[in-house]
Amino acid sequence: METQAKLYGVRLSAQKGRLVADMIRGLPVEKALNVLAFTPKKGARLIKKVLESAIANAEHNDGADIDELKVKSVLVERGTVLKRFQARAKGRGFKITKPTCHIFITVGD
Repeated sequence: METQAKLYGVRLSAQKGRLVADMIRGLPVEKALNVLAFTPKKGARLIKKVLESAIANAEHNDGADIDELKVKSVLVERGTVLKRFQARAKGRGFKITKPTCHIFITVGD
């Protein structure tokens, strides 16, 4: 039995999110939550919220035992890019890209 949680359009680059996702892939959920709680990255805070949502989904929708759950898969996919510009000298514009990502977590026993 597997249960998913998804978060779309997070203001985080996919590359930075994958650094955090690699740390918890395959761990039991209790240990994964502990790792995320003490990781000083923005992605850790966001992924922790999605993991807690996946755990709640598994408990409520599927009646799973929390102590036996493991993180089956963590995907951090690239989302749309917000395009902005900053005014520069002589009427020029400097392009600023603000990347977003989508986070998918699957937990199971």
